[in-house]
Amino acid sequence: MRLLRRPVPAAARARLEAQGLPFLLARLYAARGVTDRKELDYDLKSLLPPAALTHAAAAATLLADALEAGARLLIVADYDCDGATACAVGLRALRQMSLGRGAQVGYLVPDRFTLGYGLSPAIVDIAAAQEPDLIITVDNGIASLEGVARARELGIATLITDHHLPGGQLPAADCIVNPNQPGCAFPSKHLAGVGVMFYVMLALRAELRARDWFADAPEPNLAHLLDLVALGTVADVVPLDHNNRILVSQGLKRMRADQLSPGIAALLAAAGVARARLSTFDLGFILGPRLNAAGRLADMRIGIECLMADDPGKALQYAQQLDALNRERREIESDMRDQAFAVLECLDPKEVPPGMALFEPEWHQGVVGILAARVKDKFHRPVFAFARGESGELKGSGRSIHGLHLRDALDLMSKRAPGLLLRFGGHAAAAGVSLKEEDFPRFRALFAEVARERIAPAALERALETDGPLEASCFTLETARLLGQEIWGQGFPAPLFADDFTVEQEKLLKDKHLKLRLNKNGRSIEGMEFNTDARIPTTPRMRLAYRLSVNEYRGVQTPQLLIEYRGESEEG
Repeated sequence: MRLLRRPVPAAARARLEAQGLPFLLARLYAARGVTDRKELDYDLKSLLPPAALTHAAAAATLLADALEAGARLLIVADYDCDGATACAVGLRALRQMSLGRGAQVGYLVPDRFTLGYGLSPAIVDIAAAQEPDLIITVDNGIASLEGVARARELGIATLITDHHLPGGQLPAADCIVNPNQPGCAFPSKHLAGVGVMFYVMLALRAELRARDWFADAPEPNLAHLLDLVALGTVADVVPLDHNNRILVSQGLKRMRADQLSPGIAALLAAAGVARARLSTFDLGFILGPRLNAAGRLADMRIGIECLMADDPGKALQYAQQLDALNRERREIESDMRDQAFAVLECLDPKEVPPGMALFEPEWHQGVVGILAARVKDKFHRPVFAFARGESGELKGSGRSIHGLHLRDALDLMSKRAPGLLLRFGGHAAAAGVSLKEEDFPRFRALFAEVARERIAPAALERALETDGPLEASCFTLETARLLGQEIWGQGFPAPLFADDFTVEQEKLLKDKHLKLRLNKNGRSIEGMEFNTDARIPTTPRMRLAYRLSVNEYRGVQTPQLLIEYRGESEEG
């Protein structure tokens, strides 16, 4: 492991300090590309306007016409946290803006195990039983050429709202809203699916306002949906550019102030998370996995119904179901991870391929994405993990390292081996693919070949980017709280520091958690390394990469270091 220090542009740091930021925050933000305090203004008035999002106005017209006509609207959602929150945003906003004037708004989620992802012809046929006039996709649809064509055959209009990268051809929908579609100049290309749907609802409200729709009724306050937007945005691991940080900051602000939906309040209660100190970490690693567990193991309708529940008691029932599903998911994941590691750890490090593809017949289709992420993290290689699907197909989910755009790699593979990939799609960092089981060996070999060609040798070396040392005087509860309240996430990483410490005490807890008493320049602080198989250190001096956090035990809060890496001291 190489520890790299993020460069801190001196001019940007000085300017941020001159604009009133504390020295530590000025240093951290300058290292993340912030040059002016305006980029840290997270007020709603700083959001990019909906009119800047291509076809948002056209979508608003389509929806407003449907509401005026008392039409049947059906949202077709994806089965992850982003899709669930986007569905809930659409349902809540459309039902509120319909004002009870005849329009009906329902939803449908494909079964991932039988129908797969997106607006397929099969899901359109199922949707047709509800006789919708308009199908609205959320977090999917940009690749659904056949599904949109089937809807057109049945006389059903389609509105696609998505954020995934499009293929060479767009579906012939009545309207497409996607910041990544060709010709869209929207400055923020990183909206999650829930962010796209929120923008469409903002545009719809403006259109209805222009039609005097709210002349005899109160205009809805869509800020009430920002807790859902924040959760879906963080959980989908989209880069937190300035626009996304506004959405997340506003959502967290509302949650911390108890201005949140009963469903998210119930999820927090089931997870034992305090609202006052809620952070992006809690959204991404505590709440998000609980919603995702429904789509992975059961039916995402449980998650959507939790988010839609207005009765706190009913919401808590759903949240407890989600919590139980998440515990089951962790157990399944642990077994699959142990199987994968047992095979891979027998390899000579020189034999580990630059791109890895794994498959075991008993693996769970809903958990292979998490498994791919775990193997990717351990071996620092792009990874696809596969499970059996329907009709002799394998369903694979991939995760990549910096240096290989996963969807582009699949696109190249499809051109080199026509017919090998039945379906594929995704992003730079994550993608999905389907293929015939007998073609798995060919996929594994071709993926390794493409990865070898595309990944620079330096990108295969494991490196950890840090913010350098943290002054011992900053090992305080005040500093830990300050850092915890800021907005961090994908593309805008939480601070990670690196220092040499003297180890004063060490203890292994439950055979997997390492508790250390550390000293830097005469200042002692507790450090924790969770879920480690490394032994207790034998040297009194260590080099650590760590995060400063708040530890709460029996109502008492203290600062502690969460250790992400430990190695030899640079002083030795």
